[in-house]
Amino acid sequence: MSVQPFQIHVPDSTLEDLRGRLNAARLPPDVADDWSAGMNPAYLRRLVEHWRSAYDWRAREARMNRLAHFRAEIGGTLVHFIHERGQRGHGDRPLPIVLTHGFPDSFVRFLKLVPLLTDPAAHGGDPRDAFDVVVPSLPGYAFSEAPRHGATFDVGDPWHQLMSHELGYDRYAAHGGDWGSGVTERLARSHSASVIGVHLTDVPFWHAFQKPHDPTPAEQAYLKANEQFTFQQGAYAMIQGTRPLTLAAGLDDSPAGLAAWLVEKFQRSSDCGDDLERSFTRDELLDNVMIYWATETIGSSFLPYFDVMHAGAPRWILEKAKDLVGSKVPAAFAMFPRDLSHPPREWAARFFDVQRWTEMPRGGHFAAMEEPQLLAEDIRAFFRPFRQ
Repeated sequence: MSVQPFQIHVPDSTLEDLRGRLNAARLPPDVADDWSAGMNPAYLRRLVEHWRSAYDWRAREARMNRLAHFRAEIGGTLVHFIHERGQRGHGDRPLPIVLTHGFPDSFVRFLKLVPLLTDPAAHGGDPRDAFDVVVPSLPGYAFSEAPRHGATFDVGDPWHQLMSHELGYDRYAAHGGDWGSGVTERLARSHSASVIGVHLTDVPFWHAFQKPHDPTPAEQAYLKANEQFTFQQGAYAMIQGTRPLTLAAGLDDSPAGLAAWLVEKFQRSSDCGDDLERSFTRDELLDNVMIYWATETIGSSFLPYFDVMHAGAPRWILEKAKDLVGSKVPAAFAMFPRDLSHPPREWAARFFDVQRWTEMPRGGHFAAMEEPQLLAEDIRAFFRPFRQ
């Protein structure tokens, strides 16, 4: 069995180097205290000062290591993942679930959600709703090795190997958001005999590449909003998909630059208004930045964008064909009002067997960090009938 225990430990030399770079950081002029042109310069100064003088990585690292981390060699590539066993309730066996993150986050996205799913009784829930939770790091993110080019479309296969062959789960549930929703969809389509259902926080964006001939008014509005988003806020994806190495060279060299690139997206896509810390603490934001900085994976985290941008016609024909396979895997959607996109239910129904659709009262793109209780309750409710 290839699964090996793993502990996060950033070398002292990396932390010493980081300290020197933060002390010598050349920050942009404090000309504005708003987010209208991207990263708020005043907030970046406050965040860097907190990073330099108050943030305690060793304490945060120890908190992360309270969860059970592992790595496994799958298809010749090392994959990092968290595997937390659920608390049994009344003799019931916890339901296995794999949670998949996206960009610009990491496994940090799910740190608050894990205990709500493994031990619902300790958090106001029913003990019979417990899950065994698996949280892999996408290839090229955090402590997972970088994949070959083009592997983005095939991540569902190693996820299935991890869940079934390495961890021994014949049947399991799956949840994801951002890139994680696309991975989860492909996992279900390729391994529908094992995936009992999928729970997503968005409809994978690549479905919008091929517009239907008969869109409803709600779908027309959704597709138009997507076009406006691409024009107004989508430049980051174009850069990451076309010139990833150029961008990575700067971000790998500057911790302040890396923080600006990542944190600005948390503000833009969360339900925080102009007050980012209404949704996240500074330590939570820096935990995610630190994972990228310590592992030097910002460049490899761009690979999914590069793969999608450079996928040729044969690849898209193959992906379209997959839409016809496994489409009856039950699906649920938890739609948070401040997410990047707001598809109508009929749009999701074109690609999924939608059995649950929840319009959440608050929250944004990073629901597991912003509103973990709401998300946990929706996941529990959807999978409850599938536990037998």
